[in-house]
Amino acid sequence: MATKWNLDPTHSEITFKVRHMMISNVKGEFKNFNVDLESEDDNFKNVKAHAVIDTDSISTNNTDRDNHLKSAEFFNAEQHPKITFDANSLNDDITGNITINGVTKPIELEVDFGGINVDPWGQTKAGFSFEGKIKRSDFGLNWNAALEAGGVMVSDDVKIAGELQFVKA
Repeated sequence: MATKWNLDPTHSEITFKVRHMMISNVKGEFKNFNVDLESEDDNFKNVKAHAVIDTDSISTNNTDRDNHLKSAEFFNAEQHPKITFDANSLNDDITGNITINGVTKPIELEVDFGGINVDPWGQTKAGFSFEGKIKRSDFGLNWNAALEAGGVMVSDDVKIAGELQFVKA
């Protein structure tokens, strides 16, 4: 029988970093998301996971930049309000399909299973860290500007990472 695990949103985050002006990274996060997780046992070798991220919840601590990222030049949050991920395998990495901006592509993320522990209130919790990389252009996120000194304003490579904690249902 499968075990359901509910996301603990107060102990979870999904972040990204992208190279800006070829000189530094800009970090952002998605504030609203959920992950449905089911496992056959507590070692999580056979899992089903479905993640939904609210595109409009993007935050880079800059309102103007956030509004630009929500616009049709990037995520087009009005037309594509959700980013989804469906896992089909979990070992030392997790593989599945991610949909961004209406485009679905396979993705592989490195995963670190932090283990299982019981909190002071008797809840069994499991934790995972993940990281990986995508190309913006694979999802139609093509906006850019050439720089006078060479290079572009925004890198095509985007590093994604997360910390996810779940409560056994």
